[in-house]
Amino acid sequence: MRAGSIEKMSGHWLLAKIGKKVLRPGGKDLTLKMLELLAINKKDQVTEFAPGLGFTAGKIMEYEPETYTGIDADEEAVELLKRKFSETKAVFQNDHAAQTRLNDNSQTKVLGEAMLTMQADHRKSEIVKEAYRILKPGGLYAIHELALMPEGLDESIKAHIQRELAEVIKVNARPLTPDEWKKVLEKESFSMLNVETAPMHLLEPKRIISDEGFLGFLNIAKNMVLHPGIRERVLKMKNIFTKYNKNLCAVIIIARKD
Repeated sequence: MRAGSIEKMSGHWLLAKIGKKVLRPGGKDLTLKMLELLAINKKDQVTEFAPGLGFTAGKIMEYEPETYTGIDADEEAVELLKRKFSETKAVFQNDHAAQTRLNDNSQTKVLGEAMLTMQADHRKSEIVKEAYRILKPGGLYAIHELALMPEGLDESIKAHIQRELAEVIKVNARPLTPDEWKKVLEKESFSMLNVETAPMHLLEPKRIISDEGFLGFLNIAKNMVLHPGIRERVLKMKNIFTKYNKNLCAVIIIARKD
């Protein structure tokens, strides 16, 4: 891999290159909690926004929903997922989450993880609005995102954290506080059912072992040793996460279309 591509690559794809499979701010445990609260069953029509490497998609398929559709704007990711799930009935589309081309009132469960954080505020609203459009009345929408704390965090501090995050992960990260995330969903007429937070320890050794297993942790450590350019960027990300440890967390929200 060329040094230039390493320097410009978005943080989540950089981590994927060294073997990180779980790329959610609250880790595997918070994703599994979200799926438990969604209570997916064999009658559900499920859509996932930005399935990425397919970790959550694999967990969803274990529930055997009637249909599963993954919507991802990254053509390379879609092709990877089609190959990975070729033996299942999962369908993947190369579309943006704000324009899925799915029918109105056609899905019973919609979810997205670590993707609204990366959108400008107006784009966040467009994606949430699309989730509302494609959901059937009574359908559930779940998000798992990076959040800021405490509530009422000074706007200048918030902007500074967002700017430093964007610089280090090479994506325009714009996390909100849990209450602000709720308001984004409520603005598009969703009713809140569950809100839970967890520490944002994505790159802490204990979390990596929990998410990836000990062998996965060793593989990631080996790849960091073998690729100094990647190691430097990963450590920069970890340093920022540590620097703002008291101001960063993960949040899941389950909301209903009434």
